[in-house]
Amino acid sequence: MKMIKESPEYVQTSLAGAICLGLEQGRFLRGAKCTCLNILLTYQDGCRGACSYCGLARNRQVSTGKTFIRVKWPTYALDEILERVKTRNHPFKRVCVSMLTHPRSVVDTCTVTDRFRTTGLPISGLLTPTVMRGKDDLAMIRDAGADRVDIAIDAATEELFEKHRGRTVNGPHKWSRYWDTVAEAVEVFGPHKVGVHLIVGLGETEEQMVKTISRAYRMGALTHLFSFFPEAGSLMEDSPQPPLGQYRRVQLARYLINEGILSEAAISFSPEGQIVDYGIDIEPYVNNGLAFMTSGCPGEDGFLACNRPFGNERAGEPMRNYPFVPTPEDIEIIRSQFWEGVSHAGA
Repeated sequence: MKMIKESPEYVQTSLAGAICLGLEQGRFLRGAKCTCLNILLTYQDGCRGACSYCGLARNRQVSTGKTFIRVKWPTYALDEILERVKTRNHPFKRVCVSMLTHPRSVVDTCTVTDRFRTTGLPISGLLTPTVMRGKDDLAMIRDAGADRVDIAIDAATEELFEKHRGRTVNGPHKWSRYWDTVAEAVEVFGPHKVGVHLIVGLGETEEQMVKTISRAYRMGALTHLFSFFPEAGSLMEDSPQPPLGQYRRVQLARYLINEGILSEAAISFSPEGQIVDYGIDIEPYVNNGLAFMTSGCPGEDGFLACNRPFGNERAGEPMRNYPFVPTPEDIEIIRSQFWEGVSHAGA
């Protein structure tokens, strides 16, 4: 009889995490390091979601092994991962335990989180509001050992959420429930201990994305930005990635809003919804490069831990989320991309 490898006894980790644990062979371009161990729950019957862009969607059609956020996620015994984290030299500054849309996800997230407490690493939970009971479940996850949580709303507008995650694709998720969970999570974990994941390139304008980033910030949540990548076999497998200029402009807006440097009201948009001016001198913030790094939860030192190296691009493609501080040469490339596609841009 074939052994069923399900959570909580078994979990998946990203290829990057597996390499750093010595479970897979590989190396990172430009000496990058994976500084967050991303853990994904796994079940034989999979995820109940049907999100149009997701490698875990129940309706995905693939002939080879599934990927998620572009890379494969191999399955290992939780005991083996814990032992390697405790005994091997590794670069991890945080662990993130991610739910699926599955009825066992909340209990199993608490179990896995509690077991990772023995590593001494800070722990985040990536939550699925659809299978949660509000603040009671949030408190359980906090008490199990998570100091932060993230909620992947992904789409910038309710219309796009419905199109890609809700009724249009026969998915179970509801826009209002996700935002209610953001508010509840801020109450349970505290301001700026909650992250909202957003994906650029699902059909939104830059203005719509900035408004959503600003909404999260006003609620006490920070935003973590992803660039859409077409997963093979997903409903969006033939859709293009967002232009680099669009992504760069939104990256900078997210950074400036999350750092409290400016508000949405300072930013000017074209009639097409493109950012044309930030209302301040942006050169210092372009030059330091921090806005163009991966956005995610920090380590105990307060600096980025969840850097997901090369999760948004293939080797040889322009880097969208830098997993390290961009070099002066990188900054020049970013500057050349920044105003692409905008005819009348300001400072």
